[in-house]
Amino acid sequence: MAKVPVQFTLNGSEKAEFIDSGTTLLNALRDKIGDTSPKGGCHQGTCGACSVIIDGELRLSCLTLAETCNGTAITTTSGLAEGGVLHPLQRAFLDTFATQCGFCTPGMIMAAKVLLDHTPNPTRDDVVEALSGNICRCTGYEPIIQAVLTAARSNSQNAA
Repeated sequence: MAKVPVQFTLNGSEKAEFIDSGTTLLNALRDKIGDTSPKGGCHQGTCGACSVIIDGELRLSCLTLAETCNGTAITTTSGLAEGGVLHPLQRAFLDTFATQCGFCTPGMIMAAKVLLDHTPNPTRDDVVEALSGNICRCTGYEPIIQAVLTAARSNSQNAA
């Protein structure tokens, strides 16, 4: 298999790797770079556990070829905390007990971050729609929805 060079910014740090052509971004992040925060759930693009943000857009890393990410900025949940302080979404997920097994949490947080970046004061329906591409088998979704709404309120209070 041919190796191809890939360069991108991951959570603010420049990364350059030679990867096998056809490698998914999920596998490159986890196996080559060591960022295990995106989870490999279905590997078919239906569960959302592998969601990352690429140049401001939510993307499924299990369906994205790493070689197509050359020159992009990629954010994973491991890049959200700053200086040891959790991102408001991460804090809200903890404070509202929005995780049980935690497997879906990285994808849920990434989907919620894109929502809040575009819609700082979402309605409950906005949150439900934004999270609709993510499957959780533990929580029944209500704590997750509440966590996103809590983070949105926290962000709007901090901005005031």
